[in-house]
Amino acid sequence: MIDWRGTALGAYRGVRTGPAVTYGLIAACCLLFIVSPVSGLNPSYGTGDELLSAQSAYFRRWGVVPAELMRGDPGALLTPFTALFVHGGWLHLLGNMLFLWVFGAMAEERMGHAEFALFYLGTGYVALLGYAAAHADSEQTLVGASGAISAVLGAFLFLFPRSRVTSLFPFLFFLPLRFPAWAVLVFWFTLQWLAARTAGAGPGVAYLAHVVGFSVGFLYAWVRFRGGDRVKTPAAATEGDSQP
Repeated sequence: MIDWRGTALGAYRGVRTGPAVTYGLIAACCLLFIVSPVSGLNPSYGTGDELLSAQSAYFRRWGVVPAELMRGDPGALLTPFTALFVHGGWLHLLGNMLFLWVFGAMAEERMGHAEFALFYLGTGYVALLGYAAAHADSEQTLVGASGAISAVLGAFLFLFPRSRVTSLFPFLFFLPLRFPAWAVLVFWFTLQWLAARTAGAGPGVAYLAHVVGFSVGFLYAWVRFRGGDRVKTPAAATEGDSQP
C-alpha cells in the first residue's frame, strides 16, 4: 500500500508530518458510521421495522435532499457538509475510505493540512450541490463522501500524473496491473461521465457528483499549483480499485 514517507514528494519537501487530516477524516467517517443505525451494530436503534425507520430518519436528517436544498431551506444548507460523513452501507463506506487513504495522503502532503481540509469540504459541498442543481425536484436523499474523494482524485491527477497505481480489474479476474496515475484516473473519470449521462435521480450511485467533484478538484489544483513545482518523476506505487 502507499507509504507517503517514501514518495518522491516526501523527499522533495523534506517533511515528515504525516497525513493527519486524511487519517482524521477516515476515523470520523468510520466512527460515525459504527454508531449510526446504518451499521446495525448499535442496539439502541432496535431491529426489523424499527431499525429501518431509524435508518430512513437518519438519512433524511443528515443527507442532502435536492428539492429542499434548491428551495433554500435553512436546515438544508448545511447538509452537503454533513452528508460527506454519512454512508449507506459497509461497502459504500469501505470503498470510499480505501480511495481516500490511497490518494488523500499525497494530495494532503502537497497542499498542507489546513488547505487540504478546506479543499475536501469545499469541493465535496460543490459536488453535492451540483448534483442537487441537476435534480432540483428530487426527494431522494444523497449521502456519502464520493464527491469530495472524486475531487481528491482530480487534484491527484494534476499533481502526480506519472505516479504508478496498482489496480484490480474485475473483468481481468482481478489481476493486479500497474499503470500511470493519469491513465487510471482518466479511465475512471470517463466511466463516471458515461454513467452520469444515463443515470437518473432515483436510488443508486450519484455519478454526476463524481464528475463534478473530479472536475472541480482538477481545476483547483491547476489554478493553485500550475505556477509551482510539480512532481514529475514517478512516485512510489499506490494500490487501489478501478472503481470507488
